[in-house]
Amino acid sequence: MTLDMRAQVSLKAFNSFGIDVRAQLFAQARNDADVREALAYAAVQQLPLLVIGGGSNLLLTRDIAALVLRMATRGIRVLQDDGSQVVVEAEAGEAWHPFVLWTLEQGFSGLENLSLIPGTVGAAPMQNIGAYGVEIKDVFVGLTALDRQTGELRDFNLAECNFGYRDSLFKHEVGRWLILRVRFALSRVAHLKLDYGPVQQRLAEQGITQATPSDVSRAICSIRREKLPDPAQLGNAGSFFKNPLVSPALAAELKGLYPDLVAYPQADGQMKLAAGWLIDKAGWKGFRDGDAGVHSLQALVLVNYGAATGEEIADLAQRIQQDIAQRFKVELEMEPNRY
Repeated sequence: MTLDMRAQVSLKAFNSFGIDVRAQLFAQARNDADVREALAYAAVQQLPLLVIGGGSNLLLTRDIAALVLRMATRGIRVLQDDGSQVVVEAEAGEAWHPFVLWTLEQGFSGLENLSLIPGTVGAAPMQNIGAYGVEIKDVFVGLTALDRQTGELRDFNLAECNFGYRDSLFKHEVGRWLILRVRFALSRVAHLKLDYGPVQQRLAEQGITQATPSDVSRAICSIRREKLPDPAQLGNAGSFFKNPLVSPALAAELKGLYPDLVAYPQADGQMKLAAGWLIDKAGWKGFRDGDAGVHSLQALVLVNYGAATGEEIADLAQRIQQDIAQRFKVELEMEPNRY
């Protein structure tokens, strides 16, 4: 066996909440062969296999009786380049934000609005990450995944991934597909998405009238750093709840009661509400119970002040969900995967 496998490893350093639970076995995959070796070992030992990336979308509530495999594969390559459009492929273990910065350094536009999102490239399609008017599906070409049931490789195109709001095929076929590498369509000609007011305002404050993709990236990074805590300083998983989709009738009813309600019409006729607004309006912003709390500047972010357990954070999340449902008749859904 060439895979370095260790027993009873603390996962505190491998999840952005900083929850200290232990993995029965832990290994890091640096290539496809490592992945296959881990799969084979888990099958022979009849152990579950939990695959993680940057650990920024995990809420660990107990010790993990499984082989935890962290994707640590590296590699970025340009597959196609016609002078204006390029296709870039990145290995699943590449850290997301450094990958975005690499594309900008090459003069490729398309990912700038997704700057400073934690996690890895391989995890990005799982929940169709998005920010400031751009989602993965908008720049996605395809990905290669390993079928854990058959051991075969399969390439997925855009339609086959069935992307939705923070959703994809891979979230519904849990445990089957292991994403190995992802491909993106980027451009040497910038088509900037500047629909969000805070981004326009930040650029104006900086005196930028003709923004470049790098200008947009820096503006978004500065906004995110002001709004969201650094996991290295304060344990968190970013936005903890999805922005809920509700009927126009419920949105209108709530708007009548709360004129400052934040709501956005969707293409399918539904209305998307700002989960952070709901939580803030209900008085949860800055709430703390022991070391589990709600961030003082961003109500959408649950935080670990140091020694909170995953169960304590999950309990806080459930209390918030129940309160929001009672006050607004709106169901909030967690973004992180709970284990």
